[in-house]
Amino acid sequence: MGENFSVVSNESFTWLILHRFVIVQLLVVIFLCINLLLIGTFFSKEFFYTTTRYMFFAVTLMSDSFMLIISNILVLWNFFSLPIQFYQCVIIYIPAVIFTFVTPITLTAMTLERYVAICMPLRHAELCSTCNTVHIIIIIHGLSSVPITIVLSVLFASAMGSVFMKFKICTMDMFNIFKWHNYFKLAVYQFYFLIMSITIFFSYIAIVKVAKAASGQDKKSTWKGLRTVALHGFQLLLCLIQLWCPFIESAMLQINLQLFKDVRYFNYLTFNIAPRCLSPLIYGLRDEKFFGALKRNVRFGFSYAKIQINSN
Repeated sequence: MGENFSVVSNESFTWLILHRFVIVQLLVVIFLCINLLLIGTFFSKEFFYTTTRYMFFAVTLMSDSFMLIISNILVLWNFFSLPIQFYQCVIIYIPAVIFTFVTPITLTAMTLERYVAICMPLRHAELCSTCNTVHIIIIIHGLSSVPITIVLSVLFASAMGSVFMKFKICTMDMFNIFKWHNYFKLAVYQFYFLIMSITIFFSYIAIVKVAKAASGQDKKSTWKGLRTVALHGFQLLLCLIQLWCPFIESAMLQINLQLFKDVRYFNYLTFNIAPRCLSPLIYGLRDEKFFGALKRNVRFGFSYAKIQINSN
């Protein structure tokens, strides 16, 4: 009787893991397709790739797409339990951390762009030119590379050389060789998000003041910008919570292994995948010009597919 119950339990557990794996793969494929469609729309009109806010939007789309691909590679590796050497995991870890920061830093830059557009409209064309935007995008990627550079420098300086030749399942926990590594990494990450949160908060306050003083069409436009900044703040909050997930999961692991797996699965869907679905909602659907171009591209795609089917 006990053996039969054990077999049933193992089958149920295996089915649960497979079910969750399939859900993750479907979500990743769906959001990657949406992002690719939006990226194609961005490059379809010169107005989009010469306008600051759309250029920043494209950066978040590309960053989120790369992050989804990299995190899904790690999911596949863990699902099939494929161990790799430490240095190979580092190669995956570096772009994963960089793109983890590219999106929130770009969100902060987008907030500042809205601040300039609403609070300093006469200087917006000068400060937010195409050339300046390209320079800012380069700076964003440079700033995003600093945390991983610091963390890996400390890791290589403090860890034994033999550690880097070991074969393990590639997870972010591999890089916490000593307990203080995790605290140091979190301190660096939190410092970044503190600066970004303060920037978005004060931009929001400044835009609120302008919104109260505005009138007519200007007031409507200002409040729309305010809602966009609020959505950026919410998206940044989800990215911030993502950094605390390893601590939460470690606490759950001390309680129960199954609870740890359930919490880790929930955290991955809520704080890894979900924040990367908000950019299409904020700009892809709420922006009238972009949404109009998106609808034309979708209609053209369906028309082209229908012609191909009829010709065959």
